[in-house]
Amino acid sequence: MTWFALLESNTTGTGREFCVRARARGMRPVLLTRDPGRYPYVAEDGIDTRVLDTGDLGAVLDTCTALAADGGLSGLVSSSEYFVAPAAHAAAKLGLPAADGDAVDRCRAKDTQRLALEAGGVAVPAFRSVETVADAGHAADALGYPVVLKPTTGSGSVGVRLCRDGDETRQWAGELLGRATDERGNPVPTRILVEVAVEGPEFSVETFDGAVVAVVAKHLGPEPYFVETGHDIPAPVPDATAAALADTTLRSLAALGLGWGAAHTELRLSGGRPVVIEVNPRLAGGMIPVAVRAALGIDLVDSVVALAAGQQPDAAGSGAGHAAVRFLRAGQEGRIVAVDGVEDALAGPGVVTVRAGVAAGGVVRLTNSFQDRLALVVSEGPDTDSATRGAEAALRQIRIRFEVPASPAAPHAQQDTPENGLEEGAGDR
Repeated sequence: MTWFALLESNTTGTGREFCVRARARGMRPVLLTRDPGRYPYVAEDGIDTRVLDTGDLGAVLDTCTALAADGGLSGLVSSSEYFVAPAAHAAAKLGLPAADGDAVDRCRAKDTQRLALEAGGVAVPAFRSVETVADAGHAADALGYPVVLKPTTGSGSVGVRLCRDGDETRQWAGELLGRATDERGNPVPTRILVEVAVEGPEFSVETFDGAVVAVVAKHLGPEPYFVETGHDIPAPVPDATAAALADTTLRSLAALGLGWGAAHTELRLSGGRPVVIEVNPRLAGGMIPVAVRAALGIDLVDSVVALAAGQQPDAAGSGAGHAAVRFLRAGQEGRIVAVDGVEDALAGPGVVTVRAGVAAGGVVRLTNSFQDRLALVVSEGPDTDSATRGAEAALRQIRIRFEVPASPAAPHAQQDTPENGLEEGAGDR
């Protein structure tokens, strides 16, 4: 049985499923990681690991060479935003199927991505790349408020914020530029993006090998942040709107030199025109692949594993037609006392998957990013409304009890999540 290597993993969502699919295809998954303890599923599922400095290409190549000598190495990929480019470069050097690593690098840096999209005639928000707080303020003044500030690298809405005036812009720019590392401890560039805030509903388009798989409607939490709280698949929009979003996405991939494997492109529909917010050269997070499989019968995780191993992806199976993802987000900080109702939620009509990302004893800190998600539900149905009702009803069954300080001087008290744990307009990583 040959090895199938994963260079790190996403910590939530589909990271675990890459290993499941590799095993189903007759391969032995192995996780290359700095810290196996970061991924609870590794111990739970008995996944082999190799501990190394995954930021060192030489170390990755040495480890993969040893795996190849010990039974053979069929493929190397990453399900993590932060390691898709190193995985592509390493796979290419090993003679394994891979995306163009240089194209992935250009795409991962949001400022160079924007320049490439502009050069390709793709609509993007007006923007500036800056390295100082003063320049951020000048850029925002020139672009016009409100603006959005974000890291030039990153994932899961970490550090992304709407700023309505110069004071907010300078304060948040200082916060971002003061960060030496990202949430994984990797060093980050000392530059950020300042861009015009684009109004309009948000979507993503999921592609595989240069073909559109699904147009997805996104739901966002309250401003000034952009945390996704749910998805509807397929997006309930007219055919002409879906076609415009799909066409813009394919032109974006062409402009960036992408096309091999999966990509997750985020857009807003502004004044009837699609505007690309960003292209991610990887499979979507936020359980979108699970919802795509439920709705359309297309297993994107399996397709990525098959492609990376030089195998043929399976043909689409049957699907329910529609699916919805909904997340329960933290509204407070504190220590978790209990997580109840998961089995009740899973028994709901149309429910495909229920996952609690926290457990008793865990501590919740609000980050205004995907890390604030406490639980999720994926539900399917014959139409958008039925899938949505199933997901929201199931999510209401999940109750997470916190131990929180009642007041600065008072002892801790228990407090439940609200009866309806959904944000207004409920909706992802």
